[in-house]
Amino acid sequence: MAQDYNTTLNLPKTDFSMRGNLPQKEPDMIKEWESGRMYYKMIEKNKSLPKYVLHDGPPYANGDIHMGTALNKVLKDIIVKQKNMSGCCSPYIPGWDTHGLPIELKVLKQMGVENGAVPPVELRKKCNEYAHSQVANQMSQFKRLGVWGDFDDPYLTLKPEFEARQVEIFGEMFRKNYIYKGLKPVYWCPDCQTALAEAEIEYANDPCHSIYVKFKVTDDKGKFTAMGLDLDKTYFVIWTTTTWTLPGNLAICVGPEYEYTVVKAGGENYIMAAELAPIAMKAKGVEDYTTEGCFKGSELEYMKTRHPFMGRESMVIVGDHVTLESGTGCVHTAPGFGVDDFEVCKKYPEIGITVPVDSKGVLTEEAGKYKGLKTDEANKVIAKDLEESGALFALEKIVHQYPHCWRCKNPVLFRATEQWFCSVKDFKDDAIKAIEDVQWIPEWGEDRIKGMVSDRSDWCISRQRTWGVPIPVVYCKDCGKPVVTDETIKAISDMFRAEGSDSWFIKEPKDFIPASVKCECGCGEFVKETNIFDVWFDSGVTHTAVMKERGFDVPVDLYLEGADQYRGWFQSSLLTSAATGQKAPYKAVCTHGWVVDGEGRAMHKSLGNGVDPKDITDQNGADILRLWVASSDYHSDIRISKEILKQLADTYKKIRNTARYILGNICNGSGFDPDKDMVSPDKMLDIDKWALVRLDALIDKVKSAYDAFDFHVVVHSIHNFCVTDMSNFYLDIIKDRLYCTPEAAPERRSAQSAMYMILSAVSRMIAPVLSFTAEEIWKYIPHSSADDKESIFLNQMPEKTGVSVDDAFTAKWDMIYSVRSSVTKALELKRAEKFIGASLEAKVTLHADSDELYAKLSAVAGDLAEVFIVSAAEVVNNGDGEFKCEDPSFDGKLSFSVEKASGSKCERCWSYSETVGTNAEHPTLCKRCAEQIVFRA
Repeated sequence: MAQDYNTTLNLPKTDFSMRGNLPQKEPDMIKEWESGRMYYKMIEKNKSLPKYVLHDGPPYANGDIHMGTALNKVLKDIIVKQKNMSGCCSPYIPGWDTHGLPIELKVLKQMGVENGAVPPVELRKKCNEYAHSQVANQMSQFKRLGVWGDFDDPYLTLKPEFEARQVEIFGEMFRKNYIYKGLKPVYWCPDCQTALAEAEIEYANDPCHSIYVKFKVTDDKGKFTAMGLDLDKTYFVIWTTTTWTLPGNLAICVGPEYEYTVVKAGGENYIMAAELAPIAMKAKGVEDYTTEGCFKGSELEYMKTRHPFMGRESMVIVGDHVTLESGTGCVHTAPGFGVDDFEVCKKYPEIGITVPVDSKGVLTEEAGKYKGLKTDEANKVIAKDLEESGALFALEKIVHQYPHCWRCKNPVLFRATEQWFCSVKDFKDDAIKAIEDVQWIPEWGEDRIKGMVSDRSDWCISRQRTWGVPIPVVYCKDCGKPVVTDETIKAISDMFRAEGSDSWFIKEPKDFIPASVKCECGCGEFVKETNIFDVWFDSGVTHTAVMKERGFDVPVDLYLEGADQYRGWFQSSLLTSAATGQKAPYKAVCTHGWVVDGEGRAMHKSLGNGVDPKDITDQNGADILRLWVASSDYHSDIRISKEILKQLADTYKKIRNTARYILGNICNGSGFDPDKDMVSPDKMLDIDKWALVRLDALIDKVKSAYDAFDFHVVVHSIHNFCVTDMSNFYLDIIKDRLYCTPEAAPERRSAQSAMYMILSAVSRMIAPVLSFTAEEIWKYIPHSSADDKESIFLNQMPEKTGVSVDDAFTAKWDMIYSVRSSVTKALELKRAEKFIGASLEAKVTLHADSDELYAKLSAVAGDLAEVFIVSAAEVVNNGDGEFKCEDPSFDGKLSFSVEKASGSKCERCWSYSETVGTNAEHPTLCKRCAEQIVFRA
């Protein structure tokens, strides 16, 4: 009976599956992490190490997470895990923004009531419950992505201790005179009925009518009459795209240094900027006109005109904000509806201010006969009246960029209302200086936030809603003056810390304001402020309300968010920190781009191109999503599609199968015990040393990439190492040694030692990215006594192996690597010609066309058959080979010949050898295999 020689081979064997089956395995692994308290064990183990703190920017607690949220959380998780595995203690406290209008509107909708129909305390109770439910929902989704953190005690902006700290920061800013209440135009959403921050504004293309309107000159200071003009037929022509604001017009603003002229047409005289006159006349459809005179805008100051329908005068003023980009150079100025208008009119106190639109976007009595019209309705009615009265100069349809509310997506107004403001201009220099002390990743982030802060003078911090932190101000019951003192701030902060901010709506001022507090007028009775804080103020104080509150040093090491946060969280955090006399609250800021579809388009429901993170985790697994995050240059927009995910799945398989192959060869038979079987690098075979040299280079590259947050370099480097250095070269070459030599033979142990070191290192290096898969590998890999077997994340990143080689060694293996690449191509051609089947059927002859090259190749001739995976190889000193080596480093002096190997095929190792049949007991084996069979017996 023929003997089964397969049983004498060390064939790979492992329970580590070829398929990842991630959607099925990952949930169980999450349960193991949670039940084992792995995050907390990691932090406890590292507690004596230097701290590295990434402070979480709070997502809004409303709805399921989207791809942008998943991108953000995975990036943070990669950093936190890598830092904890790299000599740091890196705690991660996830947070949520839990106040604000979206939650309030959602709750009102669920309750089926309008705003104001529910007592504040009842509404706030429902909002609190809803916010907590959304936190729990998003928390489970973050965990499903493999995110680790202090989910036992996350920070929520609704927590009493957070609100107490927020009050203290407000008090400190007030004490420094950075907080004031004033009338000023702000973004106002008539649908949500509240002021909006700049970060809550989105711009969209809106079709509208641009309208040119004539204001008759009533007082020209003698200038136009001296030119012989009839003032009854002389007009300043203004231009606007918001017709509804005309009832608020109180002035016309011109650029003091621009040149203006009189345009004569149809018996009338029109004052406008000389440069814009042709455009305006084209809009009117008039080609036959003349111009007369040339004067600077400053010469027109204090002239007076008649408002076309409001029965009052509009004075001509000058302002540096006037441009010649569009219109007529005569700017319609309504100080109740625009920041520039408001600011320039402050220089002319006689002008005053009017705001003829209410909080719902309806025109008031101050708009005269247009009272009761919504702004959209007023646009049409006013334009029609202007046309009938002859005051309409021209009308055009255009599409322009207009601000919209980020919540309801409807157009907003600029509307002057009494609000609480933070005066950014008073500490702007400190904020700019703080920016310069921060590392910005990418570097252009510094210029972006500098520009935004430089252009900002005020921050509107009040909102006219119920669900939020009340602005901690009381007003004197007699004189109405706001009262904010150290005593009131402490009393309110202490109350919030003990009872939460609901207490503001439950208690009367006498219940919490100390009796010793009096207004300047002597009154000791007060009424409460009804406005709440802008949620950007909430999240902007997390550096104190979370970090300092929990004992962390500030500035923290890193903030990481989307690039939109230059005008959001990065800026609000910077401003509150600078305003309270501190540096920037972060040492470094890193940003990521937007998630777009495979064609680079933004994701919209209307396009049907959205991708749900849950679909990816259900179908592909969280590790594939994490691989997508890490494989991208995330500073730019990041594309995702089924095709991209399929490519990433292939990348994942290459890494997984490399691990599986190594596990199969160090876990088969009696296994490999690193404490007993390890061969030190200096005693390894040369090719095993070469593999460790490549591993050390990888360790250096990966460490640098992690430190620079270049995770795509980490992934690509590890993938290339697995494919190019391992699968295509090293692991391919050592198969014969692994399978055919005795299990405990020194040369096999040498290979196993190298493979063990490689897999142990690679699995730890990839763990922050492929967290589930790396943890799975860690369960199967043999461990040394130095390893923490419980979890891969309780171990540190690998140190270099310390293998020592000289330049001659490196040059030799560079040459072998290069030669093998060319030989492999020659073997493939011979296989395609059907000359050979497997490469072991071949003998390769290297033809060296120089003595120097012949000497170099002869020195490694004994390794070549193993490296080429052929049955025989020799080196000859001539240049007569069939195939030329394409590597330019050989200068055309190397060629190859491929011929059939002599001898017969060994049944066990499949090599061809003249020694097959020389052993009578094992006639189908080569001499080496026959001897090893005897050795095994």
